[in-house]
Amino acid sequence: MTAADVKRFHATRTSSLSTARLAGWSGKALVGLALAVATFFFVIPLVWLFIAVTKSQHELSVLGPFQAGGWSSFAANAQQLFGFQDGAVLGWIGNSALYAGAALVVTLVVSIPAGYALALTEFRLRKAIMITTLVVMLMPNTALVLPVFLEMNQLGLVGTAWSVILPFSFYPFGVYLTYIYFSTSIPRSLLAAARLDGCSELQVFLRVALPLATPVVALVAFFSFVQNWNNYFLPFVMLPDSSAYPMQVGLSTLLSSAPAFNPSAAGSSSVELPTLALATILSMLPVLILFLFSQRFLVAGMTAGGTKE
Repeated sequence: MTAADVKRFHATRTSSLSTARLAGWSGKALVGLALAVATFFFVIPLVWLFIAVTKSQHELSVLGPFQAGGWSSFAANAQQLFGFQDGAVLGWIGNSALYAGAALVVTLVVSIPAGYALALTEFRLRKAIMITTLVVMLMPNTALVLPVFLEMNQLGLVGTAWSVILPFSFYPFGVYLTYIYFSTSIPRSLLAAARLDGCSELQVFLRVALPLATPVVALVAFFSFVQNWNNYFLPFVMLPDSSAYPMQVGLSTLLSSAPAFNPSAAGSSSVELPTLALATILSMLPVLILFLFSQRFLVAGMTAGGTKE
């Protein structure tokens, strides 16, 4: 190899390295831009919301958007919120916890065994049940409200807690998640060994499969609770009495009592915007706390079944 060839080789290599560095920097710039856009659209409104609860209605107008108010304004907003309709907000939060919690228990009792049965057992109509589960999972929830209402009405449950808890408990997405997990992450040989040791099918599920399914159980529980806690349309249709409202439906009552959104609501029972912001934070706080304390299980559940030994 001549000296000229060596120089061309080094020049080509230097050019390739420069191109790779440029591509790396451009990729990082795109990622940074995407994070900046996400921050602008998601984080900044949340920051404004948390700051708004420390202001009075007047301070919200005259102070800067990210300039905090004072403790006295926050206390006044909290007093107005919890005094609304003789403490209706606390009742709404309790109703949300009851509906979401009871539905969560039923969901886990039904969805986890259903997913296990569809994945690891053979029975008649198995494929038909699986297809039906997938079809219902893909349907929008609002499309099911009318038939569910007619069904609950025939059973005489409209206006009761069961009219919300029972439809909430039907969670086909949870069945599908469990089906995927058991299909890909539980060795059939392990279950066969348990059967050879004399375990019944119920014992195989409870003693072998279920302890190994902790990540997907946590994932189904989280998604089910969040969906039930944030559900608005079904409780709004099923519950005519405002004392039975969950928090999400109660927010619409607060919204209609805010003169900024409903000019005819001006009066002694009107709700100011900072108070409405505090109610919004209060409605999402349980989900936020649950997410912060369950991240490890959620990550494990999302990656479960991604690889197969």
